[in-house]
Amino acid sequence: MDKASTARIELALSWESPGAAHLDRLFLSKVNLWRDLFPGTLGESLAAEPGARAAQRFGPGELVPEHVKENVHCVRPEQFQARWRGGAPVEPHVGRFYPRGMLRGIPGTFPQDRRPFRVVDTSSEALFADLNHPLSVCPVALEATLIGIDPQREERGGRCADLAEEVTLNGPGMQAALAWRDTDFLAGEPFAREDSRDDAVFYGEPRLVNHLDATALTQVSALYGRFLRPGMRVLDLMSSWNSHLPEDIEGLEVTGLGMNREELACNPRLAERVVQDINSRPVLPFDDEAFDLVLCTVSVEYLTRPVEVFREAARVLRPGSAFVLTFSERWFPPKVVRIWTELHPFERMGLVLHYFRQAGGFRQLRSESLRGLDRPAEDKYAVTLAFSDPVYAVWGLRTPQPVTGAH
Repeated sequence: MDKASTARIELALSWESPGAAHLDRLFLSKVNLWRDLFPGTLGESLAAEPGARAAQRFGPGELVPEHVKENVHCVRPEQFQARWRGGAPVEPHVGRFYPRGMLRGIPGTFPQDRRPFRVVDTSSEALFADLNHPLSVCPVALEATLIGIDPQREERGGRCADLAEEVTLNGPGMQAALAWRDTDFLAGEPFAREDSRDDAVFYGEPRLVNHLDATALTQVSALYGRFLRPGMRVLDLMSSWNSHLPEDIEGLEVTGLGMNREELACNPRLAERVVQDINSRPVLPFDDEAFDLVLCTVSVEYLTRPVEVFREAARVLRPGSAFVLTFSERWFPPKVVRIWTELHPFERMGLVLHYFRQAGGFRQLRSESLRGLDRPAEDKYAVTLAFSDPVYAVWGLRTPQPVTGAH
């Protein structure tokens, strides 16, 4: 490989938190295999040819800075700026993350600092802010895959990228709950919405549009393909005109439950169509253990009674089957629940994991994130957005024990 050439690489970071496993995938282009900094021995182990892979495990404090108690600060009320850049007032809650720029007089912070800190405890007189990296206490594994090489005539300037920082920056670790208590996601009115009218009014008109770009939807379809087998019975929960299922898996019997009859009628994958508002009646009209897979695509952010819906998903699933939810960073503002808008994208995976735990009936909880793919050139946002919509996924498997619901 010529030293002026650059590589396209996928970095896959895997780690575990209490009760869940996580995979955070980041795609990088224009990586210089000679100059950029690979963590550990990954750079030496990765062959300079497409398809090459290298992996390494890192102990706590080896890939990100180690956890030190001096990075946990007692913050007085006057040191916490309740507004971030002129936004709505913020009340700190235990387990949640906030930008460090909201802190005043704390070493290692400045007003424009977007790096996260975590509230680990509160009292009537102070909060305790943990400035350590969210992964600082976790063993992690990192795999690098060389996807392709892009020759260049010559190298001019450029930067020396730290790939460990690239893959761990601004997100990974934030989906994990504290080891000693649940995150305080549900304080106040977490499920309040801008438009409080009956959902049937808002969803009365069909919207035959995709909410993610084509690359992101391809990744969603590929993710679903991991769980699908020919002949499965599938529930597409909060369905619309496209179920985003792989085309090469035959014999699926797909039931779509959604809000708009016309949207469901336009969906060619559906064998059965059910119109129901599960916010007003979170009871699924299906028998116990009726499905081999339940999917929910870019819709969990609209649930106002999510724990009840998750319990129902467990009830209608066969033991060992998966409930898989995917989402991104776009939504209908009038109908998204308030808590969703207050959270960092990686925290939203933690919120969905919280729903799973509160509902019960699931095991082997997992989250996965995917960022950094190129946006399709023909996409209408390609001029202003270089990267494809990120994809976040959370899933769990139905426990072997019987699950009872409100059905």
